Amino acid sequence: MMPSSSEVNVFEQKGYLIGKKIGKGTYATVHLADFVDGDGSKKLRLACKIFDKDKAPKDILRKFFLRELDILTRIKNSHIIQAHSILQRGSRVFIFMKYAPNGDLLNYIKLNGVVADTQAKTWFTQIGSGLQYLHGMNVVHRNLKCENILLSGKFNAKITDFGFARFCTNEDGDLVLSQTYCGSTAYAAPEVISGIPYNPKMSDVWSLGVILYIMLNASMPFDDSNMRKLLKDQMNKNWNFRSSVSDTLCSRAKHLMRALLEPDPVLRLNLSRALRHDWVGSGMLKTKLY
Repeated sequence: MMPSSSEVNVFEQKGYLIGKKIGKGTYATVHLADFVDGDGSKKLRLACKIFDKDKAPKDILRKFFLRELDILTRIKNSHIIQAHSILQRGSRVFIFMKYAPNGDLLNYIKLNGVVADTQAKTWFTQIGSGLQYLHGMNVVHRNLKCENILLSGKFNAKITDFGFARFCTNEDGDLVLSQTYCGSTAYAAPEVISGIPYNPKMSDVWSLGVILYIMLNASMPFDDSNMRKLLKDQMNKNWNFRSSVSDTLCSRAKHLMRALLEPDPVLRLNLSRALRHDWVGSGMLKTKLY
C-alpha cells in the first residue's frame, strides 16, 4: 500500500517523505517517514500508518477506526506515542506518528530476557502513567500488550495502537460497561474471556499486570492455546514465576503481581493504588509522572 505519485507530490509539498514499509496489518501498512519543515531547519523521523477505508468493512470503520482518529487527535502525554498529523487523500488516511527507534517491549524481552528490577519499575510506572492519563480522559485502551509498548530513542516506554480504544462514559459521566471482545487473548482479563459485560478500566489493569509479569519472568503467565483452560487457570490463579526468577524477586513484587492478576475485578488492585505500591516506589529509575 505505497503512496501514489500524486500523493507523494502532495506530501512532499507539506514536508513529508514516506519511505519503506516496516509493518502490515489487515487494513493498513506502516512506513518509515520523515518530516522536514519549510526552511529545512527541522527534521523528524516518523512512522506513517496508511489506512485504506475502501478495504475495511463498514462496521470496522464505524466502531473502531473513527474512534481511533478521534482519540488520537485529543491525547498528548509523554508516555503515549503522539500523532504528528492526520491527512486524507481519497479513501486513504495517512496517520503520521512519532517513531520509536528501539522497537517494542516484546522484541526487547526476546533479545534481552528478564527485565532488571529497576528498569521494570520504571517502565511499569511509565506505562501505568500513560494509562492513568487515558483513564482520566475516560478513554480505555482495550489492547494493552508488550507489542503495543514502544521504546523511544532513550528507552522510555510509550503506549501505541488505539484501534480498540473507546470512550467509556455516557453523557452523564457514568461508566459504560464494555461487551466487545477486544485485544489479544493472552493479555485479556477473565471477565473479557468469559464474555460478560466488563469494566474496561479494570480489564486494562489486568493487561498491565500481564505486561509486568512478562517483564519480570520473560514468559507468559498463562497458555492461551486453549480458551477453556486459560479461563480456568486465570480464575484459579494458576500461575507461577520460574524458580530462577522467584528466588530473586522480592516479596513486594510478588504481592503486586498477585494484586494485579486478581480474577475478580472488584478485588483487583486499581491503577492509582498500583502506581503507589511499595514495590514501585523502591529503587526506581528517575521518571516523571503524568
